[in-house]
Amino acid sequence: MRELKNNGFVWIDIIKPNRDEMKKLGERFPFHELNLEDCLSKFQIPKIDRYDDHIFVILNFPTLEKERIPRSSQLAVFIGSGFLVTIHHGELGPISEIFHHCVKNEKARKELMGKSAGFLFHTIIDALTDDLLNLVRKIVGNIEDIEDVVFDEKSDAAGEISYIRRQITALRRIAIPLKRTVNEIANKDMRRFSEEDLALYFDDVTDHIDKVIDTLEESRETIEIYKDTDFMHGTDRSNKILAILTIVFTLSMPVTIMSSLYGMNVEIPTIEDESFEFLGRYTNFILIVISTSAIAVAMALYFHRIRWI
Repeated sequence: MRELKNNGFVWIDIIKPNRDEMKKLGERFPFHELNLEDCLSKFQIPKIDRYDDHIFVILNFPTLEKERIPRSSQLAVFIGSGFLVTIHHGELGPISEIFHHCVKNEKARKELMGKSAGFLFHTIIDALTDDLLNLVRKIVGNIEDIEDVVFDEKSDAAGEISYIRRQITALRRIAIPLKRTVNEIANKDMRRFSEEDLALYFDDVTDHIDKVIDTLEESRETIEIYKDTDFMHGTDRSNKILAILTIVFTLSMPVTIMSSLYGMNVEIPTIEDESFEFLGRYTNFILIVISTSAIAVAMALYFHRIRWI
């Protein structure tokens, strides 16, 4: 738990909360015990709980894991007249950056904490939304990077496409509820804790979230096209391989038939006939090779004529 003050306004930031810290926070502020319990969890759906002197908000923002898949990180906020309490589990870097900036820079502290809890809350949400927008732009860049691979018939981009589809799905699950919650806070609650009109400020945040959602929708459509294209190329490669194997097997059928015929343990004409050796002792072998080769060539020419090969 770390605390920062400016002209009577208090900002408390708690990273990786535990029950002792939540108990101390409950003793200092009239927060409901269920809200304090929610702060300990890492997975809560976005919500707004309204009370006479404050509101409790839970929002989710993405953090990028080592395997490049965004996951939801929870931000719990108590907003009241003269105080703001932010509670998170350390994955949301922009909050720590803003806090450290206020600690080191007195001018920034007076600017961000000298107006209202609503203004400081907007600053935090705006920074987190910009971070979300940058993450989406990276995904767009990844889509552009794999474009050449997708349209190359000899390459396979299924793994990268699966990664990007999973990233888009994860971010959509975060961005859509975020827009709804931020709009509700801006329209119903910010006037309670701010003397100035913050509508334009939150409209800017909403515009950024709309841009995130629109970009994700466009990216989803693009990646679906890439998925279909890669699937078509993969199917085409498989069909070509099967066609070649089928042709090879078909052309080898005369040899298989003749070899199995002469390999049977029964008497067959010309095998024991000494007069049938006008090409020497290997006359039968030569005739079998010639006949089967001729049949295979004839089959290949016929297949080429009807455009099977």
